[in-house]
Amino acid sequence: MLSQKAKYALRALLMLAEQPDADMVMIADIAERENVPRKFLEAILVDLRKRGLLDSKRGKYGGYRLAKRAEDISFGEIIRIVDGPLAPLPCASKSGFRACADCTDVNSCSVRWLMLQVRDATADILDNCSLADALKHRQATGLLPAQFEI
Repeated sequence: MLSQKAKYALRALLMLAEQPDADMVMIADIAERENVPRKFLEAILVDLRKRGLLDSKRGKYGGYRLAKRAEDISFGEIIRIVDGPLAPLPCASKSGFRACADCTDVNSCSVRWLMLQVRDATADILDNCSLADALKHRQATGLLPAQFEI
């Protein structure tokens, strides 16, 4: 299940992806528009900056902006940064594999076999949907002006 932290990260990054010419946006503005507690948002944005998704600048004209193009940031990348592996069980994770304590043989476990398929399907969807794709969806539903350039 997606954590509240990941949902806030996705909403903040989508807002930043909407900004023209990669304008800096102050954290207070992001928090207010996306209805996210400011202190919680600060910690999220620092993590995303450390992982290379955001640039930041201090001062009167400072704030945050995307460090990469919206087309180059996938939902999967964001969720992994915030929540960790996508796999529903540790034994199905590529990056955080850990055998279940009650498992006798991970290679023949039918539960793991199914969870590997769930992980792969989830990763396929999330890794192939970018912030730009989500902005196109917003445009199609009327949440972004049609003239907005994606």
